[in-house]
Amino acid sequence: MILGTAFLIILYLILRYTLEWISYYNNLDSRLGDSTWRFTYDYPVAGQRDVSDLDDKDFVRLRRKKNKIILLMYSIVLIMFIASMSLLSKFLLFFFS
Repeated sequence: MILGTAFLIILYLILRYTLEWISYYNNLDSRLGDSTWRFTYDYPVAGQRDVSDLDDKDFVRLRRKKNKIILLMYSIVLIMFIASMSLLSKFLLFFFS
C-alpha cells in the first residue's frame, strides 16, 4: 500500500507539471483559448476558419504541442484512476480480511 500511495503521489506531481505546461501554452497565444481539458482543433469546424500550416506555421506548431501535452495529461489521469482503484482494492482487502 505504501508503494501504491507513493506511485499516486508521483503521478499527481507529474499531472500538476503537465497542467502548468498547458497553462503556459494557453498564455503564449490568445487563439488557443483558456481551456485545460479541451483539445484545440486541427480539423474543419462548421463556422470556424481553421488556420493551416501555410497560414501561420508557428501557431499550428504551438497548437499541436499543446494537443500532445493534453493527450499526456489524459493518459496520466487514466493511469491515476487505475492505480487508485488498485490501491482501494488493496485497502479494502487489508481491512476486510
